[in-house]
Amino acid sequence: MTTPVPHLPFSDRVEAGRLLGEGLSHLEGTHPVVLGIPRGGVPIAAEVAARLDGDLDIIVARKLGAPMSPELAIGAVTADGGRFLNDDVIESLGVRGDYVTWETARQLADARAREERLRAGHPTIELSGRTVILCDDGLATGATMRASARSVRKRGASRLIIAVPVGSREACTALASEADEVVCLIQPEPFIAVGRHYVDFEAVEDDTVARLLKGAVRAP
Repeated sequence: MTTPVPHLPFSDRVEAGRLLGEGLSHLEGTHPVVLGIPRGGVPIAAEVAARLDGDLDIIVARKLGAPMSPELAIGAVTADGGRFLNDDVIESLGVRGDYVTWETARQLADARAREERLRAGHPTIELSGRTVILCDDGLATGATMRASARSVRKRGASRLIIAVPVGSREACTALASEADEVVCLIQPEPFIAVGRHYVDFEAVEDDTVARLLKGAVRAP
């Protein structure tokens, strides 16, 4: 099958996921675990898992916000305790160690509560010895993806692929050291925000994530 030529903007996450699945066709037959970062990454991961006959699961990550600018990431944490700290940003902003500790604990608690809610009883898939594809709907800074990648490594994955439909060139380059392979269909310049590269970028609801995990329906 010929891989469709990616285009921007994607119509929605479903189309982006299907195209990404085609871009990962070299992994056919590996029966991978495909992890989506909630919530926007889960419809992407669902399409990739369907294309590659993989197992779908989630990995919940939360950004660590700067003291005076919560939208600015100084790092990220995952529900299972994986953490990435952007030491350069922390140093340049003069962020105190006690704030980093406090923000980590706060976001870790939120990530764990969110994972329990989204799973709705869906069991965690064992990653040891498996090929794992880590998906999101796009990469801006890459902080949450980096924390997620480190968590996956600690859980024993034999091979890790980071896969997104669209991302900034800087983030994709930085993440190359965290994975065996980084697949990003399009790296537009300039890169402004992930949502700018989708026609439909409405928020993914919690019940959609739960339904996708249960395998009852595909992404709407």
